[in-house]
Amino acid sequence: MTDGGAPAAGTGFFSSVDDVSAKLAEAGYLASTAVATTVFLADRLGKPLLVEGPAGVGKTELAKAVAQVGGARLVRLQCYEGVDEARALYEWNHAKQLLRITAGRDETWDEARTDIFSEEFLLARPLLTAIRSDEPTVLLIDETDKADVEVEGLLLEVLSDFQVTVPELGTITAARRPFVVLTSNATRELSEALRRRCLFLHIDFPDAELEQRIVRLKVPGLDNALADSLVEVVGALRGMELRKAPSVAETIDWARTLLALGADSLDEAIVRDSLGVILKHQDDVRMATEKLTVG
Repeated sequence: MTDGGAPAAGTGFFSSVDDVSAKLAEAGYLASTAVATTVFLADRLGKPLLVEGPAGVGKTELAKAVAQVGGARLVRLQCYEGVDEARALYEWNHAKQLLRITAGRDETWDEARTDIFSEEFLLARPLLTAIRSDEPTVLLIDETDKADVEVEGLLLEVLSDFQVTVPELGTITAARRPFVVLTSNATRELSEALRRRCLFLHIDFPDAELEQRIVRLKVPGLDNALADSLVEVVGALRGMELRKAPSVAETIDWARTLLALGADSLDEAIVRDSLGVILKHQDDVRMATEKLTVG
């Protein structure tokens, strides 16, 4: 079985860089000019987008926001050590196949094989699901660096030609190309072959002005002066040699914490009592307590 026709080059979610910025902002994602430009180019050129950066800076949220503003289905492949083709691409429903073989005992093997290796018995996983989709789709391959090197070979075929080969059924080619986002925390170096197929975007911790805007957007009830102080303290923490620097997501969590506590300013007591919201290791808490100056 082959789905005919080459997919269009781009997905057509955005008309310009400014359109990207405006639409993502409406979805609650404040994008820098660099982010908006790269997203627009990925959309216009139909190229996968590889997004690297520290954990918690909004890589996954970017894919979700693109899906939201594009009115697209989000298909997510969460990578981890040991993920394989059966989890990423497809597998056969062996239990159902066995029942079918048992029910047709008078059939020859050739007759049974033709039936059990058909659409009815195919379990599509995220990559095949995205390729076969005839509706707008965002394919999120999350934490790609956690997958084994062998999985990259599988991704190369999918991202090169947007097609998947199922030996029993043939080559399935995307009728509608998905918008593809791969994220990486850079815990493992991805292959040059995979990188060549993608546009590259590095998202780092935002500058203070952008992070203040993010906090005010996500936690609208927080006093502006308190939001500014909070972002200043988070910036100071990121300047320390911590095991894990606070992410943007944790900045937002801390802002919500302060709002829940009814705090109207940051003082040493409130910072000390709530550090566990943004720091996740006791060594980091101890260092912050010793070195951080508030006020």
